[in-house]
Amino acid sequence: MSEKKDEKKEKEGEESKLSSPSAADARELEECQKQKEEYLAGWQRTRADFLNYKKTEMERISELLKYGGEELALKILPILDNFEAAERVIPGKLKEDGNVKGLLMIKAQIQDFLRTQGLEEIKSIGENFDPNFHEVVGQVDEDKSSSPPSSALADSEVELKDGKSGVIVEEIQKGYKINGRLLRPAKVKITK
Repeated sequence: MSEKKDEKKEKEGEESKLSSPSAADARELEECQKQKEEYLAGWQRTRADFLNYKKTEMERISELLKYGGEELALKILPILDNFEAAERVIPGKLKEDGNVKGLLMIKAQIQDFLRTQGLEEIKSIGENFDPNFHEVVGQVDEDKSSSPPSSALADSEVELKDGKSGVIVEEIQKGYKINGRLLRPAKVKITK
C-alpha cells in the first residue's frame, strides 16, 4: 500500500510541476522570449536591408541599361554622318532615283533606331552658342564670309552681344544628347 501512496504522490508532484512552473522555468521561458524577440528584430532588419539593396541594385542596373547604349550610338554616329554628307551632295533630281531613295531610307531607319535608344539632335543653326552643347571650330564675319577654322578658340572668347555675335551660322558636325545627357557636342561656326 505504501507503494501506491508513493506512486500517487509522485503523480501529484509531476502534475503540480506541470501546472505551476518553478522560478527556473519562468526565467528560462523569459529568456526564450527575449531571444525570440531579438531574432525576430534581427531578421526584420536583415530583410529590410536586403529589400533596400535589391531596390538600389535595380536602379543601378536600370541606369546602366539606360546609358549602356552610349557606346553603340557613338559607333553608329559616324555612319549616320556619312549618310548625311552624301545626302547633302546628291542633286535634287537624283533623289527621286530608286537606289538613292533606298539609301535615304536606310539613313532614316538608323535615325529611328537611335531615337528609340534615347538619342536626340542638338539644335544649332540660328541658336546662340552654348558651351555645354556646342564646340566652336571657326568664326565668320557677320556678312557670313568664311574665316579659317580656329579649333583653339576658347569659350571665354565667344561674346554674345545684341543677339548678333555668337550666333551659330554653320554646323560642321551634328551634336547629340542621349537621354538628356550630352553624347557628342555639335561642331559649329559662329558669328564674330
